[in-house]
Amino acid sequence: MTKAVEAALAQLNTVILGKEEQLKLSLACLLAGGHLLIEDLPGMGKTTLSHALAGVLGLQYNRIQFTSDLLPADILGVSIFEKEPGSELGRFRFHEGPVFSQLLLADEINRATPKSQSALLEAMEERQVTVEGETRQLPDPFFVIATQNPVNQSGTFPLPESQLDRFLMRISLGYPSPAAERQLLEGNNHRDKANHLQQQITPEQLSALKQHVQQIHASSSVLDYIQRIIGFTRYDAGYAYGLSPRGALALLQAAKAWALVNQREHVIPEDVQAVLPAVVDHRLADAADGGASSVSAHILANVDVLV
Repeated sequence: MTKAVEAALAQLNTVILGKEEQLKLSLACLLAGGHLLIEDLPGMGKTTLSHALAGVLGLQYNRIQFTSDLLPADILGVSIFEKEPGSELGRFRFHEGPVFSQLLLADEINRATPKSQSALLEAMEERQVTVEGETRQLPDPFFVIATQNPVNQSGTFPLPESQLDRFLMRISLGYPSPAAERQLLEGNNHRDKANHLQQQITPEQLSALKQHVQQIHASSSVLDYIQRIIGFTRYDAGYAYGLSPRGALALLQAAKAWALVNQREHVIPEDVQAVLPAVVDHRLADAADGGASSVSAHILANVDVLV
């Protein structure tokens, strides 16, 4: 199965150039059963990355363009009264919205109003949606990849803490390297390549990989290290609040998935450190005076691996 992971990453690297760490984090996030938030300026490859992930994983893919006039029904679906052929009789029939897909791209999620953003809360947490009093299960697997523009841009609505906490990781692609940008300028259309990627991981392999993440071993010393990180954010860092138990579990799950992506059967402290910015920064951005960029650096500088 590790060969399938290697093949998937190799394919992704042909589409998103020079971003190996972000691609590994994205794949680790999905293998851990989480959802991914990509925050960056427009035109940095966020949508291309999500499309490429759907291709190499062979997942059913839907995209929603979030706008200020988007309604919850545009995401979840709606019941429409339909007449029987040749009769005045009829019934209401539910038409599924784009949320009923294996990989959902919520593009520019923070351009929608909080009411529309909240339509994804139940889906992301429970893998189900409740519409008109009836609960409907979502496909398995169900992954949300959301993109958002920087909150200081006009026409954006900041995601509330409850929504941010639904995302296992938040990453940023950043500007391409000069070499990668040169290839773009020379006319190599990598976005077009994303439409023709070969599936590298079958549904059976994906399910097995997700189960394998749960079996990755985390020693007592690694769990002690994670607990020291959690305790530091709650009691010693001076933050307004610390990581929740769900945040603690997210850190462990992400570290296990990162170990698997890097072909290890056990978690080492470096795995925790590698995923810490992606898992922790967006959860504690409002709690720390210095903002999101300083959270993980502050933690790593003050929490020792060993005591």
